[in-house]
Amino acid sequence: MLDETMGEASTKKRSGLIMTIAAVGVVTVIAGAGGWILGGMLTPEVAKPKIAEQPELAVAAPEGEKEDGLPHISTEANGVIQLEPITTNLAFPTDRWVRLEVALLFKDKPDVKLAETIHQDIAVYLRTVSLQQIEGPRGFQYLKEDLEERIDMISEGKVSRLMFRTFLIQ
Repeated sequence: MLDETMGEASTKKRSGLIMTIAAVGVVTVIAGAGGWILGGMLTPEVAKPKIAEQPELAVAAPEGEKEDGLPHISTEANGVIQLEPITTNLAFPTDRWVRLEVALLFKDKPDVKLAETIHQDIAVYLRTVSLQQIEGPRGFQYLKEDLEERIDMISEGKVSRLMFRTFLIQ
């Protein structure tokens, strides 16, 4: 008689466990489907541009404008010349690299030859700097002041400001 009672209790426990697992599975499937449907409703549909059908979009943007139609902030008309990115290794440790993008704000008419000379001088100067000299906000400030001083000497006051675009140490 004891065996019969144990068998019924065991069967009830197993069927309860199976029902719980089935209920959790059904709820999981319903939640996943609801999330998928809601995600589909909330995400915006993005149309891909068809360049082949619109040849006027394939033409390069005129100088001084970006491809999305907004004007560049750094144009010669504004007195700003953006220099080409400078990538070089540091003096110590030599396996560290620095990438720097800067723009020069001229007081009067921009001078492209002078900007190229300044570009080369910045590249040469960065090769003499160690990582310890430019670490942290204070080191960055010292680097900026040194570069501005060098630019002021080279340009004889023609450049009024040095603007950092990016500064990356790797």
